[in-house]
Amino acid sequence: MKKHTATALNLVKWEYMKKLTLFITLLLLSSAALQARTVDVSAAYIGASHFDQARVSAVAAWSLNVLAGVEAKYVKEDGFKDPIYSVSLPVGLDFDYLKLDLKPFYYFKNKSKGENFQDASAYGVSARLIMTLEDDTVNDLYTHAYLGASFARQKGTLAYSDGSLSNEDYTQFAYTLGLTKNFFRRFGFEAAGTVFQYPNGIDGVKAFRGIMDQQELASTQTYDVVHDLGKYALGTRLTWMWPDQQSSLYLGYRYGEFYTADPEHSFIAGNTFAITRDIHADLAYNHVRTVHNENKRDILYVRLVASF
Repeated sequence: MKKHTATALNLVKWEYMKKLTLFITLLLLSSAALQARTVDVSAAYIGASHFDQARVSAVAAWSLNVLAGVEAKYVKEDGFKDPIYSVSLPVGLDFDYLKLDLKPFYYFKNKSKGENFQDASAYGVSARLIMTLEDDTVNDLYTHAYLGASFARQKGTLAYSDGSLSNEDYTQFAYTLGLTKNFFRRFGFEAAGTVFQYPNGIDGVKAFRGIMDQQELASTQTYDVVHDLGKYALGTRLTWMWPDQQSSLYLGYRYGEFYTADPEHSFIAGNTFAITRDIHADLAYNHVRTVHNENKRDILYVRLVASF
């Protein structure tokens, strides 16, 4: 009896400490944000028949050259019993003609569904170096190239083509090369390619049970939650802009091949617009399907951003 009482008290204390830690963290972040030049707070919902995702973030401009913030994600998927929680800390450094974006991320432990699978978790970091190739302010012509490199390590379970399973700490790398061009502040074009590397080996791997969204390593023109291990992805985006109305329309496309799934097409159509001077919205529809017109998914994306 005493043992059960002590255990219950320890659980209560643990829950209290978590709430207290969260309160202190929010208090410190709020206090720090008061010192920032501007703060952008956003909330997003992404939904489909197989998952629901919510994102909240706050990014502050600490100076003319430094942006930093925090983002938290919640995902409820059909393939996992418990929700998936993750947090990231995006940082942006601006050196005029060079910009560096960094984003370390962490996925909290997710309980496995059976004895054959270990509890899943993940951590990593993505980095992107953006270089200005053209900055013609007279004719409003701008060109940027970017290089991306990302690392992740997932605690998960590999399934091989011979039927065997292996619980592993699985390492991944991703490398991205992209180009963006802006014409007269009216039209935008972006093209990018990403390749994936698996130092632990990928031969014979049929599936991988991991909780990390592969979009953490490289944004590949889809709002889907991607767990399959990719070979490469090629994507492009076209944007029509109306700066005076603070609005735009965009179309995106991605083709990707995977080691653990059939090749896929992804199509995006979206619209950004101002609700008020300081509040903006981004609405998009994403259709994803395999090259054989199977496994079709329709995804809705809604995001609100408030600037202070």
